[in-house]
Amino acid sequence: MVVPLQNTIRDYAWGSPTALPKLLGVAPTGKPQAEMWMGAHESAPSVLPSGDTLYDAVSFDPAAVLGEETAERFDGRFPFLAKLLAAAQPLSIQAHPSREQAIDGYQRDEAAGIPRDAADRNYKDAWPKPEILIALEPFDALVGFRPLDRTVALLDALEPAGFGELTDLLRNGKLREAFTDFMSRDRDAIRPLVAALGAAVTRGADGFELECETLTRLCADFPDDPGVLAALLLNRVRLRRFDAVYLPAGNVHAYLQGLGFEVMANSDNVLRGGLTAKHIDVPELVSVVDFEPLADPVLTATVDGGYETGCEYFAIHRVDLADGERTVEGAGPRIVCCVAGSVDAAGKESAVKLSAGQSAFLSGPEGPCTLRGSGTAFVVSAS
Repeated sequence: MVVPLQNTIRDYAWGSPTALPKLLGVAPTGKPQAEMWMGAHESAPSVLPSGDTLYDAVSFDPAAVLGEETAERFDGRFPFLAKLLAAAQPLSIQAHPSREQAIDGYQRDEAAGIPRDAADRNYKDAWPKPEILIALEPFDALVGFRPLDRTVALLDALEPAGFGELTDLLRNGKLREAFTDFMSRDRDAIRPLVAALGAAVTRGADGFELECETLTRLCADFPDDPGVLAALLLNRVRLRRFDAVYLPAGNVHAYLQGLGFEVMANSDNVLRGGLTAKHIDVPELVSVVDFEPLADPVLTATVDGGYETGCEYFAIHRVDLADGERTVEGAGPRIVCCVAGSVDAAGKESAVKLSAGQSAFLSGPEGPCTLRGSGTAFVVSAS
């Protein structure tokens, strides 16, 4: 089975009103368009030409859709979710649980009787959510904790009033304590600290231009939000086209602005700590955070267009064609998303023509995926 997909666009407030319409070649609606979901997640599954959702098709006959090996490996659940993501405003400071943490949290939320669609529920499902974001244009993000000596250097350069205790904690390697302290403070206590940081970053700091640019914006837009202080501790990256960041369990991050292609395990588990009006649970967030600093968060593709993450839930390849053809191996179900030009996604006996922003699904038993045409597409598989 090789078929085109009809996908849901989510209108989260942080979304860009123009980036996805421009990619798709359609007129903007005037509303934010944040994410286009491609896959079989129960909250917004893709629709097949038959009118059935991909979620329903998997539920009815997992082996026929996923392939027998993938269906057995993932207990009949579609293993990954792909998205086009267009951010005009910062997303929340957040992290995702490991498999064991997700199972435990889901069981606790179920036992507490919290409805699965409740705004204050932490665990929507029992799956982890490792993810990769690949930039389709310059993309700004906060990703993982900056090495402590660099953060201390930034604080020494800025000298914001009221941050001496934080600086001392970081000098002594106490990142967990510093992060937990700031994230746990109430908004009245946070407001003067954000004001002091905002005043300090206007003076700038040599070698930290991007950091000061971002902190200036966050201090103005979130004057009493502890997420601003969390942002002070994170790596500030600006991805070039097709550069990526991979976010395993526990990685604290926040996307800031840009258009990207995102793939994750098929989960909607997000634990938030700030920069959002959505539910925040700081103790639960801290319980899943990996406090190991991340020296180099940027990931680039291999020579064949692969992005090596080691993730067990998905594999991803970028294919660039100039009136050519390429076959991509891979096991289990595949989603092909064209992001530039025009490509045909072909299986054993049929093909689907895709233009930018369009996607196709190949079932697990379909065999290798062959792309033809002139353009760029991502092929996501189970492995």
